[in-house]
Amino acid sequence: MPLLAICRGIQELNVALGGTLLTEIQDVPGRIDHRAPVSDDQDERFAIRQPVRIKPGSCLARVFEAGEVLVNSVHRQGLDRLGGRLEIEAVAEDGTIEAVSVVGAPAFAVGVQWHPEYWVKTDSASRKVFEAFGDAVRAHAAARGLRAAAE
Repeated sequence: MPLLAICRGIQELNVALGGTLLTEIQDVPGRIDHRAPVSDDQDERFAIRQPVRIKPGSCLARVFEAGEVLVNSVHRQGLDRLGGRLEIEAVAEDGTIEAVSVVGAPAFAVGVQWHPEYWVKTDSASRKVFEAFGDAVRAHAAARGLRAAAE
């Protein structure tokens, strides 16, 4: 079944598969502050401002057709030790893991640390994440329908 894990979802996916989290990453030497800017304006808090490098040949490289995309960043914790069956898809400039995929998953199974849902209507990269997930969900539903019809 297709999976798209967003923000806390990528963290829960990692922990469920045996990984660990790093809290207060802004306090770790060499790491940038990934928290949202202090503001009452949600558009400012969720502003697209952080570049992430996409791993060549990865699922997200096929989705974005680019080696780097800009995303928003509003987190104070992130992935530390990677859980089993997870593979890094994207990292921030400071090495913070920003996206993963599930190795060997039969369908789209990706987690992102950012919030593509916030800008899905106006940002191409955000929209592409949901288009890829939607395509995978439709393909899964069609395959299930064909299996059910054959039974």
